[in-house]
Parts: sequence; structure tokens; C-alpha cells
Amino acid sequence: MSQSRHVPVMLQRCLDLLAPALERPGAVVVDCTLGLGGHSEALLTRFPEARLIGLDRDKEALRLSGERLAPFGERATLVHAVYDELPDVLRRLGIARVQGVLFDLGVSSMQLDEADRGFAYAQDAPLDMRMDQTTGVSAAEVLNTYPAGELVRILRAYGEEKQAKRIVAAIVREREKEPFSNSARLVELIRDALPQAAKRTGGNPAKRTFQALRIEVNGELSVLERAIPAAVQAIDVGGRIAVLSYQSLEDRLVKQVFAAGAASTAPPGLPVVPERYQPRLKLLTRGAELPTEEEIAENRRAAPARLRGAERIREEAE
Repeated sequence: MSQSRHVPVMLQRCLDLLAPALERPGAVVVDCTLGLGGHSEALLTRFPEARLIGLDRDKEALRLSGERLAPFGERATLVHAVYDELPDVLRRLGIARVQGVLFDLGVSSMQLDEADRGFAYAQDAPLDMRMDQTTGVSAAEVLNTYPAGELVRILRAYGEEKQAKRIVAAIVREREKEPFSNSARLVELIRDALPQAAKRTGGNPAKRTFQALRIEVNGELSVLERAIPAAVQAIDVGGRIAVLSYQSLEDRLVKQVFAAGAASTAPPGLPVVPERYQPRLKLLTRGAELPTEEEIAENRRAAPARLRGAERIREEAE
């Protein structure tokens, strides 16, 4: 196990953002992306009165974080669930409202480090990429069966890949000879498909395609579109939410939900804004906060992170 996987990104800042809500006795905090339990362990340690609910769709992550959080006993409840299932999980546990919610949307470092999961383009592995390996289609199935037009759409929308057409043309040509099964062949194909200029910018040329496949396989953006509003709904007045995202599509989505909650919904021109039109959220970060240079030096996985936070200041309008 590499040590880098145990460094939760922007940990101190996340704890500080959530602190005013979690220092209250009986506070409940939800870690929607439990992973290896680094953020959860820190939350339970810093807020000794708080109870934690941890969600993850990856059974192996739940097993490992369960061992890590065992010393906290009943204060930690771990649930096998995708984070857009938060309302159902809270209902089952009989919890009406929570005081804190944390999302860390990066691929768990465990998944990147376990070669056989196929998330990383730096090593050869089966093209799987499912966060929950008990369900859904793998990345190989997407590559081998999706129509060319659909693959182009995915690479453009989820990978922001300008060379999507070239890459997909090469994928379609190659899959007819032999279906894709491993990541190394795909990485090589992308390298060969790109013009020289495109290879010189932005790190590994396969990065954007792998991101796009991962998002498609796990339905990440559609899950997030449901999950962030659901989390805001679950927070009590005075409760707080912190979200770490690692790519512009996720960050944009979080920004939109927070901005909508922090805006007045009153028709223009009202001399006094009635309570029901007042903002529900107060933004806690100016734009997105970035990791410090020191943190990036210690943990390279922190480099693309963007942190946004918000506080619930009113109930929903009736």
C-alpha cells in the first residue's frame, strides 16, 4: 500500500468549513464518498460528539474503511450505497436531517492503486472502471458496443476531448479486428491517433478518454446531479456541506446548485422580498478554493482539487 493513498485532500480546510455545524452535540455528518475512510476518521476524531454515516458503492472500500473506523464503534454507520441514494439511507436510519455533508469526488486512491480495476492509464489492466463491481457495464463493454456517434459524444462531454472523432475512428477500426479488454492497448491507440501538437499538452494523452469512460461507466454526472440537491435538502438550518471536485464538469454542477440556492427567487421589482423567496444557502467559499502549493507537493493527487462549501440558512419555501 502506498503511503500517498492515505492523505485525504484539503483535509484541514474541509474540517474547518464543517466545524461550526459539527461542534453541536448530537450532530450527524454524512461522508458521501467514504473511500478508505481518511476524511471520516478525521471527522470522528475532531468532533467527538458527532455521529458519522459513510456511504460507498465499492464493497472493498467499505471493508477496508470499516477496519479503520472500528475503534469509533457505534459512532460510525457504513452503508453500501451510491451517494444519490442519500435520502433513502437517511429514511432507513430514521434520521430526518443532518448537520454536515462531505463529498470527495475524486476516484478513490485505492481504485487507482489496485491495478486490476482498470482506472489508471499508467499501468496495463482489464478495462473495468466500475466503482461497484457487482453491477453495470464495464469500460470494455462501452468501447466494444457503443455506436461511434455515442462514443464521440461521451469523449467530448465527459472528457472535454477535442480529438474525440479521431480517437473514436481508431477505436471503431480496432474493435472490429479484436474487442478491447485491457488498458495498455487503448492508451497506445490514443497515442497513435493524436496529432503531434495534441500530445505535447496536458499530461498523458489518454487521461481525458479514461475520465470520460469512468464517468459513463459509473453514471457519475447524472448521479451527482441528483446527489448534490438531495444533500442540500437533507441539511438542517445551520448545517453545512463541503464538496471537493477534480474536474470542471463536476465543479460546474456543484457551483450551479450552490448558486441557485444562494440566490433570491423573487420576481424583479418587489420593494420587500417575502421570506419564501429568500436564499436558502449562504456560500462559504469565494468561488472554488484550491489546494496550497505545499499540499500539492506532498500529495500530487490534490493538484486538480476544487473545494466549495455552503451553509443552509433557511428552510425550503412552503
